[in-house]
Amino acid sequence: MMDENIKYSVGIYIRLSREDDDKTIESESITNQRSLLLQYVEENHLHVYDIYVDDGYSGTNFDRPEFKRLMHDIECKKVNMVLTKDMSRLGRDYIQTGELVEKYFPSHNVRYIAVTDNIDTYLDSSNNDIAPFKAIMNDFYAKDISKKIKSSLRAKMKEGKFVGGRAPFGYMQDPDNKNHLIIQEEQAQVVKRIFELFLEGHTYFKIARRLTEENVKTPAQYYSFVWKSHYDLRYGNWHAKTVQDILTNRMYIGDLVQNKRSKVNYKIKKVVKNNPKDYIIIENTHEPIIDKNTFYEVQKRVPKNVGKISKKENHLLDGLLYCGDCGHRISIQARRKKDNRCYTICNYYRTYMKQKLCTTHSNNYDKLEEVIILSLIQMCFNSMDKDKIKSNILNNLKEKDIMNNKKEVNSLHSDIKQINDNLDTIYIDKLNKKITEEQFERIKRKLENELEIKQTRYNELNNIIDNHISEESKNKIIKKYMNKFLSMKEPSRELIINLIDKIEIFEDKTINIKVSFS
Repeated sequence: MMDENIKYSVGIYIRLSREDDDKTIESESITNQRSLLLQYVEENHLHVYDIYVDDGYSGTNFDRPEFKRLMHDIECKKVNMVLTKDMSRLGRDYIQTGELVEKYFPSHNVRYIAVTDNIDTYLDSSNNDIAPFKAIMNDFYAKDISKKIKSSLRAKMKEGKFVGGRAPFGYMQDPDNKNHLIIQEEQAQVVKRIFELFLEGHTYFKIARRLTEENVKTPAQYYSFVWKSHYDLRYGNWHAKTVQDILTNRMYIGDLVQNKRSKVNYKIKKVVKNNPKDYIIIENTHEPIIDKNTFYEVQKRVPKNVGKISKKENHLLDGLLYCGDCGHRISIQARRKKDNRCYTICNYYRTYMKQKLCTTHSNNYDKLEEVIILSLIQMCFNSMDKDKIKSNILNNLKEKDIMNNKKEVNSLHSDIKQINDNLDTIYIDKLNKKITEEQFERIKRKLENELEIKQTRYNELNNIIDNHISEESKNKIIKKYMNKFLSMKEPSRELIINLIDKIEIFEDKTINIKVSFS
């Protein structure tokens, strides 16, 4: 039933996901959805503004190009009716789908119709009342599919079948069996050479530099060739981390190592590293490139616990400087003894000096800091909207504080879990008489003390995250930072990083300061 007093401009939305395609559900095909919806439009004498088609996109992810275009057209008031075959085509995440149907569409005066579900937000119908339940069932379906896919992939991994998106450098997927790896000779020769150079005493960096100077194709170039049919010159530089990854990859001795990473859940694409104990390792599944004696000899020589050496001097602008020409970070070198000066240098130039991929971007740091502080003061006084400055400084501070707290909470959560696992382990060891009662009590007390400390801190941080910042604290923070912001008499590191997002320095000495309050 259409209201003849309202002129509807219809946006037809069609979606087909890979799981639908894999199941060859004919009724869900793009063609059938389009035919059904156009027939509905014709029968109800509606005007179609545009048809939006997302082919191959999951319903749990709303970051779809055509869906975003539809939302943009709604915002621009070009569309005031949205048609889909059913609610699952709109999305399978019940929270976001519910937000759209219950809040977003009504607030933008948009009528939503899911044809086969008999849902029409314009009508006061019992079908609309069960829409939230349909959304939940669609979400359950997506979750169930995700579980089945994960279970299937794990089963294949345990059978020694390769299920990765792309083969490791040195291998390729067997044309006759995509779950089996075979050697890619050209790449394999590079892998062998990297192991030989390392055993000769060369460091990661020296190996990477040598391969770059000899124009040896990088893994990124080979992968780009698969997609673009040419070797992308932008990826022509070898990096020390790439060399390290190759030298420590057990796949090269013929063992299949999988499940090293996993998605957070079926709704989020973010990938996290798994604990090594969760890796699925099956030995002797494919032809080795490196013999085991050579591989394990290299593992003995691989540096352990390599980290960055902390700087002796902390600089106000450290971590905020970027090269305006190549986009890489600009670092601040150690202060020279002969004149007590320190200078900046582009990291990309320093790494690939001989290739001349960038220039030095050398500046006297002390003078640079002085110029930037004076520029920041001027930008402050030139800003007309002081209330906006207050708001942005506070929001920036809140976000960073909460983000840091959440990182610490995640770390503490992992620590607490590990301690509890250790407690379980020593208890089992005691039962199996691997440790004495005295040893058990001593280790138990130590672990419980550590657990109490971490649990207390974990609870404190969760309360802080939940409560954010009180109004009184907000006013104090605003007053503190505004006073510093306007005077700039003693700029602190804390103040600077809350006011400046990024500083770009160009070879011609031009400086571009990107602030958080503009």
